[in-house]
Amino acid sequence: MATTTWVIDPTHSEVQFKIKHLVISTVTGSFKKFEGQAVTENDSFENAQVSFALDVNSIDTNQEQRDEHLRNNDFFDAATYPQITFTSTSLTQKGSDYKLTGNLTVKDVTKPVTLDVEFGGVANDFYGNEKAGFEISGKINRKEFGLTFHAVTEAGSIVLGDDVKLSASVQLIKQKEEVAA
Repeated sequence: MATTTWVIDPTHSEVQFKIKHLVISTVTGSFKKFEGQAVTENDSFENAQVSFALDVNSIDTNQEQRDEHLRNNDFFDAATYPQITFTSTSLTQKGSDYKLTGNLTVKDVTKPVTLDVEFGGVANDFYGNEKAGFEISGKINRKEFGLTFHAVTEAGSIVLGDDVKLSASVQLIKQKEEVAA
């Protein structure tokens, strides 16, 4: 079977997260640097092998002081654990969409997660590159991944929620096959 590698186009992709703050509002953040790929058989995304890595130091919540706090030992400990990684164990088609299951590693904790994947389709860009688009979403409990920082305000309000909503808009570029001479 012929395999094809598709790599993330970082200029047309984004990775975001949302978490409750004070239980009354939501803070949105993103990772500015990431890489990943999907290896398919016969150009079918079903059962593709997906891998992904986020650069923890690229976290951005539009507030530098908060970003520095997220990078330190209270949260991600970016100096010791500079990447968050995901490796798929299955990608199964459900109608026109998919369920992506795999192992997510944050800090030194690896847990299985299942994400919803909406397939946007395949198209060629102006340069003849074949691209595929996906919207990925899911939810994890931050404490299960060792992100256990906990604070309470003077009035007794919880500062951070436990659930983190994940979303990514990803465009993949089909890699040109090498022709043996």
